[in-house]
Amino acid sequence: QVRLVESGGGLVQPGGSLRLSCAASGSIFSISPMAWYRRAPGKQRELVADITSGGSTNYADSVQGRFTISRDNAKNTVYLQMNSLKPEDTAVYYCNARPARVGFWGQGTQVTVSS
Repeated sequence: QVRLVESGGGLVQPGGSLRLSCAASGSIFSISPMAWYRRAPGKQRELVADITSGGSTNYADSVQGRFTISRDNAKNTVYLQMNSLKPEDTAVYYCNARPARVGFWGQGTQVTVSS
């Protein structure tokens, strides 16, 4: 069973940037796509972006042009570069497969965008 650990969150001002990492305890090469999700306070978890093993990407309209998902299969890690952050990006961010696998949910990493 693969275990996923998210990191890189924090407090950032509007317009700032953060880079999230998702480290897997085992190989994710065959898991395609991998994805980032987020859950904002009082809202349901939503898909932010996903990426296939070959590098094809897909983004939610709300983050298109600001966020970039990438993966390093050799390091079993998925990244989310977040630029031009907005207060509405405040959420706990999780990585998982797409569709999500119940046993893959980790603790997530908190991202707070506030001045």
